[in-house]
Amino acid sequence: QVQLVESGGGLVQPGGSLRLSCVASGSIASINAMGWYRQAPGKERELVAAINSGGRTNYADSVKGRFTISRDNARNTGYLQMNSLKPSDTAVYYCNADVLEYSGSLYYRKDYWGQGTQVTVSS
Repeated sequence: QVQLVESGGGLVQPGGSLRLSCVASGSIASINAMGWYRQAPGKERELVAAINSGGRTNYADSVKGRFTISRDNARNTGYLQMNSLKPSDTAVYYCNADVLEYSGSLYYRKDYWGQGTQVTVSS
């Protein structure tokens, strides 16, 4: 089994910054893509940013130039640096990882989600 634990959310004023972290633990052979999603009240979950194992990134248009996704493969950790935050960024942010995990001599890929961390941007 694999667990993803997010941290770093909170309340911040418009224009402020937050850095989210996502630590993956368990029977991990490697992590392929990692991504951050968010879900605001009454809205569907949407992709914010993603990064593949080679470091290639993509972003939602709404966060380009303000958010930066990164990862530390040695620590099985992903990050989302969020700058110039707006009230419209308020949401629960979820980490997602496409994991190659092992069980004994068996290897298989599985998709995992974290529990979410609340980000509130308000004055």
